[in-house]
Amino acid sequence: MKKLVILFTACLLLSCQNNSNNGEPTEKANSLKSSSEFYPKDRTQVLVVGTFHFNYPGLDELKTTEADKIDVLKEPKKSEVTELVEYIKRFKPTKIAIESLPGYGWNKKYKEYQEGKHRDQRGERYQLAMRIASEIDLDTLYAVDAGSLSNDLYKRDSTFYNSLTHKINWDIDDPYWDVAEDYFKYEEAQVKNTSLIDVFKHMNTREGHNSNFGLYLTGAFATGNGQGADHFSMWWYNRNARIFANIVNITESPNDRILVIFGNGHAAILRQFFEASPQYDYIEFDSL
Repeated sequence: MKKLVILFTACLLLSCQNNSNNGEPTEKANSLKSSSEFYPKDRTQVLVVGTFHFNYPGLDELKTTEADKIDVLKEPKKSEVTELVEYIKRFKPTKIAIESLPGYGWNKKYKEYQEGKHRDQRGERYQLAMRIASEIDLDTLYAVDAGSLSNDLYKRDSTFYNSLTHKINWDIDDPYWDVAEDYFKYEEAQVKNTSLIDVFKHMNTREGHNSNFGLYLTGAFATGNGQGADHFSMWWYNRNARIFANIVNITESPNDRILVIFGNGHAAILRQFFEASPQYDYIEFDSL
């Protein structure tokens, strides 16, 4: 009985101590520093602009119908592109990174653009990247796209690579894709009647980025006793990790302000990397 009284008294004292803090963390807990206090305060600012492809190359899984396509060279979308460009310029980038593999001569094309050529090209690399770079007097575009480890392995030894992925069930029913298809079709239909700046603000939220990324994690992803996850990590996740590494390699100082213009499917993983990295300060698109 004596032991029970002692135990009850101890519990009562502990309860009183907790109540005296009104649910607030103790002074000791408040004294713990966050990791950000140990890293440099000056960080390279980065703005990721996820976009749809203005020239509709038809390379994505979901194809845009002719009825839903827009023409950025004709009104009203032509003026909306100007509004979008002026908005992005508020970021005051010092470097612009584009979705292209190195070696495709984009800086030669950019110089030609500065001479008045290529103004009739609809792709976002012309309508956004080159136009912004030209209007703020940057002399270089950075091609930072990358191939994936899965492509490298397949080229090196296709038999070995196939042994790593042959159990994946690519034909599995994916109810989430059926829902997503309806959503993407709805979104594409809205582009015609919604200003581009509102479209981009909608696309470049955390939800807008993750809604694309989440579909890589359904369907075949969890099949093949881990092979689906292996394929994803060697292919899509790895490709974006390499893109991020390429951006790290063009970062020279905390004074850099890097504008990244990529297809929106890449944006969620790039966001994850930039937000986690102690080297970068991720700027939300709608905060400009």
